[in-house]
Amino acid sequence: MNYEKDKITVALIQMSMSKNPEDNTAKAISGIEEAAKKGADVICLPELFRSTYFCQDEDSENFGLAEAIPGNTTAAMSKVAKNTNATIIAGIFEKRASGLYHNSAVVIDGSGKLIGTYRKMHIPDDPHYYEKFYFTPGDLGFKSFSTIHGKLGVMICWDQWYPEAARITALQGAQILFYPTAIGWFPEEEDSSSEMQNAWETIQRAHGIANGVFVASVNRVGTEGRIRFWGSSFISGPFGEILAKASPDKEEILIAKCDLGKIDDTRHDWPFLRDRRIDAYKGITSRFID
Repeated sequence: MNYEKDKITVALIQMSMSKNPEDNTAKAISGIEEAAKKGADVICLPELFRSTYFCQDEDSENFGLAEAIPGNTTAAMSKVAKNTNATIIAGIFEKRASGLYHNSAVVIDGSGKLIGTYRKMHIPDDPHYYEKFYFTPGDLGFKSFSTIHGKLGVMICWDQWYPEAARITALQGAQILFYPTAIGWFPEEEDSSSEMQNAWETIQRAHGIANGVFVASVNRVGTEGRIRFWGSSFISGPFGEILAKASPDKEEILIAKCDLGKIDDTRHDWPFLRDRRIDAYKGITSRFID
């Protein structure tokens, strides 16, 4: 693979999922191989890519989908990472111990090495997003992972709405914030669907602007149960500019080249990190200020 210093080619695998985990894994690997052939250095899969979004129901049988880290999926991802020399970010339903589960994502370097794990910090509990039934909140904190393809920050879905999460990750040196995602709307929400999707995209692009970093958000497509996932995966630059955007309903491999030199350029012109009043932010750790 041709590797240009300070330039990273990012690929997002926007895909639909079946009820067969092995089929989903095979589809993901095929997408990774195709993306690598197109020059991708870093490839990210959607949240919980090995299954349909089971959190629509509270069903104890779904715990059978969980697996250890490292485990079979990390072994499969390590193999394809080594074969393609691509860094892979893959969402996994992690079984940490009996009765203890996380919504996690692993980062596997182009050498095939498991660099680290991120555990979703913010766990939603909304109609048909019953994640608190399944997942313990992450306890590894927010992280920036150093790989042969740059410093990568990884958060998961509901995390994407929180500026604090993006800020802490960026302050650790992350050059690209990745958000594996599973988000869509219900039939009765069709009238407000565009506003919801716009808000979802806007908040993430704003994280890029506030921190002067790239953002890569990958969603799934298709209808599962009552949710129609809206796809629209995108990659944006350090001033929020859209570099590439996927369709709302088709499986596709989204690719964009991220020139990391633009991070310095943007931060020089818009020095938000310089002008932060870190002496005045004590209240941010309070639940609410009366």
